[in-house]
Amino acid sequence: MEYRQLGESGIKASAITFGAWAIGGWMWGGSERKDAVEAIRASYEQGVTSIDTAAVYGMGLSEEIVGEALQGIPRDRVQVMTKFGMRWDMRKGDFAFKSQDNNGKPLDIYKYGGKESIIKECEDSLRRLRTDYIDLYQQHWPDVTTPISETMEALAGLIKAGKIRAAGVSNYDRAQMIEAEKTLSLASDQVPYSMVRRDIEKDLVPYCIEKKKAILAYSPLQRGVLTGKIRPGYTFNEGDNRGDSKYFTGDNLTRINAFLEELRPLAAEKGASLAQLVIRWTLEQPGITIALVGARNAQQAVQNAGAIRVRLSTEEVAMINSKLAGLRID
Repeated sequence: MEYRQLGESGIKASAITFGAWAIGGWMWGGSERKDAVEAIRASYEQGVTSIDTAAVYGMGLSEEIVGEALQGIPRDRVQVMTKFGMRWDMRKGDFAFKSQDNNGKPLDIYKYGGKESIIKECEDSLRRLRTDYIDLYQQHWPDVTTPISETMEALAGLIKAGKIRAAGVSNYDRAQMIEAEKTLSLASDQVPYSMVRRDIEKDLVPYCIEKKKAILAYSPLQRGVLTGKIRPGYTFNEGDNRGDSKYFTGDNLTRINAFLEELRPLAAEKGASLAQLVIRWTLEQPGITIALVGARNAQQAVQNAGAIRVRLSTEEVAMINSKLAGLRID
């Protein structure tokens, strides 16, 4: 495994980090808890020492599973990352969207970054994760109803109290990061990035490189479509909303699969799966520090970790990029 610095925080994380969104079930359909625990432990055995989750994933369930899985593993050998600021238990802040819990109960989700809320969320997460500190605590989404300075001041207080080691953000653009940095030095920004979603390359990536901020790329496999396993006509399980995404519908899915077929010979030459090739490509991109990849079971976790052994030359990366240039997503 490769380990990379999270900005200037002093924290090193595994380049491939276990993304624990799917195991919470929320927006991904059901997940077997036993399989999820085994997936995290299998990842650790492969050198994946970092786990990223969030309070809202399964309304606390993902954090609980992570906490269970890490029992028996020395705490100082793992980097626990979680997020705050998506409240399903209060009507305050910036309304995000209507959702439902894992039992189908309707929920309104609010983005909220108020100080007292952050302190409460941190304590709740610590309890669910069964730990006394969080390595990287990230605001899940910006909240337009709360000044960024208030949110950052709360995070600074948590660092001082020893509750968290470093602070990060998620889904922040360049301007929002600049505003946050007026109050607190951030370690990272976690944002969506994949072969078919590269909009951050224009403004955010150059800023993070210049200011030495880590970029944690989530959904590098674009929620599974870049594995090559999801083809036209694929049926999603109940509660799995991926089928509503533009990447899984109509001609987009057809074109993505055609592009992936062009990559299969290179993957075969490397002794790798398409998913492993895509993960490795992600880690080769300028400014990308970490690739967050989820797994529902131990087999998937081992496969994901194996991507670190794939080696791509500068010429091979350029070849992939040239093929990407002709891929149209409507």
